[in-house]
Amino acid sequence: MADQEILVAAEPLTREQRAAAVAQIYDQGITGFKGAFSREWVRRLGEDVEVAFHEALERPGGAVGRGPHRYYVEIHPEQLRGFADLAGHPWITAVAEEVLGPEYEIVEVGFDVPGPGAQYQPWHRDFPMPEPTRTQRRLTSLAVNVTTVDTTDEMGPFEIAPGTQWDDSDEFEHGMFPPKDHYGRYQELGVRKYPRMGDISIRSALTIHRGTENRSQLSRPVLVLGLDAPGAGNAERHDLAVTTGYWDRLPQQIREHLHCPVVERLVPINQKHTIEGLVMGEAEG
Repeated sequence: MADQEILVAAEPLTREQRAAAVAQIYDQGITGFKGAFSREWVRRLGEDVEVAFHEALERPGGAVGRGPHRYYVEIHPEQLRGFADLAGHPWITAVAEEVLGPEYEIVEVGFDVPGPGAQYQPWHRDFPMPEPTRTQRRLTSLAVNVTTVDTTDEMGPFEIAPGTQWDDSDEFEHGMFPPKDHYGRYQELGVRKYPRMGDISIRSALTIHRGTENRSQLSRPVLVLGLDAPGAGNAERHDLAVTTGYWDRLPQQIREHLHCPVVERLVPINQKHTIEGLVMGEAEG
């Protein structure tokens, strides 16, 4: 059964805090909160991610490469003991409501694992810019990230170029990869993030970003919770499901946002959210 209580008491965001978080996402493409969860909660999250990762590696289609020694795995919500804690965290739900609307949807639960030897990724966004963003400057999706470790520079931290969620050019390959002659700008803008266990970030997946070189002997797993505005369409890239018993145990406030099949038995997910341009990695940073 999933844990039903948040292990760090989190007061609801004030109106001013909500407005500040939304403004930061629209301006910078990312906002963050320190100490959203306890370190003990994150340790259990890390245990569940490790179990799911090794299970995924043992079956065909269980994990998809995102570059050398770098993997992405999508999982079902009930594979995480703390899914209800995460999906119901008042800071996450507040930002989701403000940016995506009160009927936002949970469309993705997964994790990235940059292992020892992971190389620089090319600068990219996670999917092409949707029309409402291009024509109305309206964001229709968010990614919540939760690190399972204290991030150090040797681990290959996540690097993001603030403000680039609005970049739009016919030169972007597949609508996702800026040409290499643009890299200088992104490297000038780039900010490396060093979250610690318990911290969360909420970002637009359109903001140009990359994973950097992991020079350590440790992996740096990061959980991803994907959220959509109604009609955004990213659910088509994912295959979430929950069992009947699990669904019955979830709080109503989470069931309202979790639009996925309710089944008698879970089937392991065959990964389909591949990003071909990330497979090779970069020769240098």
